[in-house]
Amino acid sequence: MNTKPYVLFVCVHNAGRSQMAAAFLQHLAEGQVEVRSAGSMPTDRVNPAAVEAMREEGIDMSTEIPKILTTEAVQASDVVITMGCGDTCPIFSGKRYEDWKLDDPAGQGVEAVRPIRDEIRTRVETLIGELLPLR
Repeated sequence: MNTKPYVLFVCVHNAGRSQMAAAFLQHLAEGQVEVRSAGSMPTDRVNPAAVEAMREEGIDMSTEIPKILTTEAVQASDVVITMGCGDTCPIFSGKRYEDWKLDDPAGQGVEAVRPIRDEIRTRVETLIGELLPLR
């Protein structure tokens, strides 16, 4: 039985915010959390400015691929965090849902993505404190 918390990050394109959040959680939780990300309308590649912004933090997202949101992924999750697509995400009882209001990095340069990245990191650190309080 898996006792790790399972977190799913969802945004429309799964190319920026949800990818950065998943990468931060994977990195900062050191394998103590199962992490996935998906999009309601995924694009064909991760936002290059998001990849560059995360590289500055020592996290490589260059091989990530946007994935389609599935009902199964939501059902398997303990925590579902949406970023601008809450109405397209299926709702199941017994799950924790949060909607993080964040600027969309689509079409932005790395300078505009850095503050979004930093806000995501802060929120992920708070989430880790809630999911892994004895860490």
